[in-house]
This record gives sequence, structure tokens and C-alpha cells, in this order.
Amino acid sequence: MQKARVVQQGSIHCFPVGLRDEQGQLANAEVSAVVYDGERLLLASDKPIPGEHRSAVFSLPMTAEGPDDSRLEYFTAPLIKRAVKYEDFALTADSKHVLATTGFDRIDDATHDLNAYNHLLIWPLGEPDKVQAVDPDPRDGVEGSLELRHKLNQAIGFSYYKIEGLAAVPSEQGDGLLLFGVREQGQRHDDFSYVSRVVGAHYVVSASGNLEFIDEMREIYAFEPTQHEDVTVACGLSSLEYDPYHHRLYLMTSFETEIDNVERIGGYLWVMELGSLYTGEPPALIHGLDGIPLEFEHKAEGLAVLDHERIFVVYDNDRAMGVGSIDERDERHASEALYTLLHME
Repeated sequence: MQKARVVQQGSIHCFPVGLRDEQGQLANAEVSAVVYDGERLLLASDKPIPGEHRSAVFSLPMTAEGPDDSRLEYFTAPLIKRAVKYEDFALTADSKHVLATTGFDRIDDATHDLNAYNHLLIWPLGEPDKVQAVDPDPRDGVEGSLELRHKLNQAIGFSYYKIEGLAAVPSEQGDGLLLFGVREQGQRHDDFSYVSRVVGAHYVVSASGNLEFIDEMREIYAFEPTQHEDVTVACGLSSLEYDPYHHRLYLMTSFETEIDNVERIGGYLWVMELGSLYTGEPPALIHGLDGIPLEFEHKAEGLAVLDHERIFVVYDNDRAMGVGSIDERDERHASEALYTLLHME
């Protein structure tokens, strides 16, 4: 039984308190993606962060005392600012490039007005200004990873879906296997089911620094969280993360539901050996030191492996402002994102 203990919890100030958008609406931190580059945490909100010198993607140092938001830096390359609804980050299998995916949960084929929601981006580690879109539509002037969307359509098989996980794992083919985690699928955005599916394809990073798929996008793995006796709430996959120190894959699932007329959010952490991607064996649920399954009290959406033992989890609670056990305060500021640092035992 894999166990974990909480070693630190807190909040990150993602932008100034009281920041408002052009319509006068209070900006809300909805951090859904995180990755660690060895020194800094890269994070992204699935909602835009207002300001010409800001973007939804930013980084900050991870110190011995925790994340240092006093040295936060926004990534403002035009392509990074243009993409909307970031859902997960990953490093390539060789850890030389950063990958970022949006949700791919909406498209307008007639006008291309929603292309910003359909991006897979890549840039060399530490060089976000060299960002490129992966698998763009070959027609001039059309932004977005629209060719990749066609491949996802075929692999997922539903007219509506939402991508919330991304991980690159080592493979004997190409430079690695790129995995996309599917959280929702159905006919429309208001007619779907929560799922925990993984689709993917092998890739290489070209001489120009872009990612190219070398075989067909297809379903790689799927599991049903509620088949575990301790999970009774319908969950959807919310993050994938490759652990290069132990050659395994972490999966995170989260839920947002109503029980006895009370809204409830939360999540679970799972782990599996890479071989299970091919055998179909279900992942193992992470437990606390007390032997009880570790259940997050917030909507867990971002996951980063820091080293051999530590994992960083960030929450996207949408408009829910409570902080629970993370802080003595009753509510967070809209500009804050909550996090938990775990030590794997």
C-alpha cells in the first residue's frame, strides 16, 4: 500500500489582490496545471489573468520553505498569451522541453473564434519565448493545434470531450509516448459523463524543436475510480504526471457534486507502474499514514513530482472560496491558489 503524508499546505498569490478584467469582473485564480523544472514551478490558470504584462502561465521558485510567490514571473510570448483554458503541463520524456495543453473542449469550425481552446504548446526548458504550437492546421493564418484535434476526435470517439491530463513517458519508439487524460466525454458540454481515459501516440521532437507524432492516436488506458471500494463519488481524471525517479505514473481524479443539497468538491491520487498501461491493471489508490484513502478536501487539478519523495498538488476550486484546513482564514482571496505538499512514504 502506497502512503503519503501532508508536509505543508498554503496559498500562492497569482496576481494582485482585487485585480479586475476589462469588464470590471474580479479575476479569479483557477490554477489547473503545474510542472517542476528542477528549480521553479510552472503554473497555469484555466481562466485568463488580466494585464498586458501578465498571462495565465507563470513561474516561481520552489524553495526549502515552499513556493516563493514574491518572485513570480509571467510568460508573455504571444502564443502563450493567446491560448485559453490551460489544463495540464508535462515535460518531454528527456526533460528538455515543456508541454502545455488546453482543454480542447470547444470549437467553432465555421469562424475559428474558439481556436484558442485547442492548443498543445512546446518550448525548450527555460526558454518560453521559443514556444511553438504542435500539429497546427496547415492553412496559413489559422492558429491552434487543429490537426491534433482531429486526431483526438478519432481516438476519443465523442463529439464533446475535455482534456485535463498530459504526460510524456519513455518508450522504445521515437522519443517517448505522449499521453492525454480525458476527464469528460459525451454529446455536448451539458450532456456528458465523467471518465478516466488516457489516449496517446508516440512522438519525436524535431530539429526545429517542435513535437511530431509518429503513429496513430489511440486509446491507451482507462479505469473506473468507483470500482475501488473506498471511492463512492463519480470522479473524472484531472491530471497525469510521470515520475522519472521511480518510472511510474501518477493519476489524479477529482469530483464536484452535490450530496444532501450540499456542494462537495475533492479528489484522489493514484499510482501505477508503466507496464499497467499495456496490461490494463487498475492503479493503486494512495492512502494516508492512518491507512485511510487520502481524499483531498479541494478540487485537485495540478500535480508535479519534485524529487524522489515529494509531490506538489495545486487546486482549482473555481468560485468556491473556502480554504478548509489549509489556513485559519475562512476564505481565500480570489487571487490565491491553494496547494498541498506531500511526502510519499
